[in-house]
Amino acid sequence: MRVITYGTFDLFHEGHRRLLERAKELGDYLIVGVTTDNYDDSRGKLNVRQSLMDRIRNVQDSGLADEIIIEEYEGQKVQDMQKYAVDIFAIGSDWLGKFDYLNDYCQVVYLDRTKGVSSTQLRNESGGVMRVGIVGAGRIAARFVAEARYVSGVSVEAVYTRNYDKAKAFAERCELQWANETFEHLLQHVDAIYIASPHASHYDYARAAIEAGVHVLCEKPMTLSKQQTTELYELAASREVVLVEAIKTAFAPGFQRMVAVARIGTIGTVRSVDATFTKLVHEGRELHGEDGGSISELATYPLLAIVKLLGTDYVDVRTYSYRPEGSEVELYSRIDIVYKHAIASARTGIGVKAEGELVVAGTKGYVYVPAPWWLTEYFEARFENQAHNKKYYYKFDGDGLRYELAEFAWMIRNQTPESFKLRTAESIAIADIIERARSQATIFN
Repeated sequence: MRVITYGTFDLFHEGHRRLLERAKELGDYLIVGVTTDNYDDSRGKLNVRQSLMDRIRNVQDSGLADEIIIEEYEGQKVQDMQKYAVDIFAIGSDWLGKFDYLNDYCQVVYLDRTKGVSSTQLRNESGGVMRVGIVGAGRIAARFVAEARYVSGVSVEAVYTRNYDKAKAFAERCELQWANETFEHLLQHVDAIYIASPHASHYDYARAAIEAGVHVLCEKPMTLSKQQTTELYELAASREVVLVEAIKTAFAPGFQRMVAVARIGTIGTVRSVDATFTKLVHEGRELHGEDGGSISELATYPLLAIVKLLGTDYVDVRTYSYRPEGSEVELYSRIDIVYKHAIASARTGIGVKAEGELVVAGTKGYVYVPAPWWLTEYFEARFENQAHNKKYYYKFDGDGLRYELAEFAWMIRNQTPESFKLRTAESIAIADIIERARSQATIFN
């Protein structure tokens, strides 16, 4: 029986070895495909640290492969199944269902994710795989686990949420090594945490983790106050811990390029930024409690665009919010941010739907990013003379969480406390505007 499997095999560790061992047990001849750098890039794999030759050598040194081939392009697997007369295609269960189409050519076997591999083994044998724990077990936490498989050098190992049964179910479903009964127990197992719990809990979890020397990637908004956000960054700096607000758009290639195009003078001097983010919500936490409403839920994204394009030296913030009779929270808001030489507007809605576009107006032209602009794949620089218009295209892979995680891991590995993609001052400014918008809004109903 001829068996084939594929992988990047970057920072080869015990988990890789066990996967190859189990694949080899399925037959008597094991073919291992190692992905090229270009193919990894095309499929959204980030942070690959070793060269192709080093990764091939990793597999050779394991002594488990009877033959090693190179995977260079999407669709190659179909040809390989036939070219190498493959009987069984084996792959990790985190890809469950992804390769069912290959059943037309051979038997597809999904191998359960290796559990029980010690974190010490992962770190020592791989040269530095970062162990990550998750706080929260909701939808975005599940998406984070799926996205993490695209970031080399990262292993999501554990989960904590206040409901232990829910944590156990999440760990089982996502094939994590631990479901922790206490937050303190989680911190003992990991190098870093991703906080995906309700907004009001972010500050306490982040502070406790930083004090324990654990790096923190915290979902947006990190906090709903300027003071708390500032305190967390100051504490992280004093403890030499990396703290990043998880605003995925900030780290996406297309958004970064859009900001650069606008700020280098392509459209002249930027005088206005208008950004909209709305979604219709009919039930859930967004509609209830002190932390609900469209501003706390969505404003981070348009405010990110505004501070990246116009800076943090705003002079006034004015907000107008719609909160119908009987509603606990505002459902639509417009936040106007005034600068000395520019005006910006952020519009958010969870009960009102609008076109989710971004328009950056300059003295020579403007940048237009169509909806959903926060998943920036395409934008245009437009001018009075349309012959000068230019279109830009970029990839935005998956849910985009891989971009923030890749930057977070890079910062930890390189002992870099701040990323130019989202500076501390920008994160604090966003918290300040959100706090002022929520507390000083003119309400209409």
